[in-house]
Amino acid sequence: MNEPGQFRIAIIGPTGSGKTTLSNQIGKKLNIPSVDLDALHWEAGWTPSPLEIFRSNVNRALDRPAWVTSGNYSKIRDLVWGRANTLMWLDYSILVCGWRLFKRTLRRIYTQEELWNGNRETFQGQFFSTDSLFLWLAQSQPRQRREFPILFEQPEYKHLQVLHFQSPAQAQSWFDRL
Repeated sequence: MNEPGQFRIAIIGPTGSGKTTLSNQIGKKLNIPSVDLDALHWEAGWTPSPLEIFRSNVNRALDRPAWVTSGNYSKIRDLVWGRANTLMWLDYSILVCGWRLFKRTLRRIYTQEELWNGNRETFQGQFFSTDSLFLWLAQSQPRQRREFPILFEQPEYKHLQVLHFQSPAQAQSWFDRL
């Protein structure tokens, strides 16, 4: 793929696809930083970071020779995709992502796991609100399937090696060979 130290990998895909888990695994295996874009985006009280601060934090996090990111923020796509050399698209079915999201959400609610800046998921917030990640999955996954292939063809992203995984087994097989 690349020489050691030259890995700049952006992992994208629907919520629940396992972007952050895979990013952490790759980071550990290659001994490179794993950058969770959600951690840079969400401030306390589930308040989005102001755009200037978010972009500045992302710039700082990517100011290294090697890294792997997880996340899908169009407002920083130019920074992440522009600097990446590899883009991993976890394009799994809505059923796979939904099941993973369900298990993850229940675990986080039960354990009261802190995510970023004191934020925690709640049963009410995840299952019965207009901000539910399950609604977000249903809305964003079809849109990503339409928009990502078009974006990959844009001149500013032609440098990317795009790895399109349509199942967790495909991604695992790639990871095992890494």
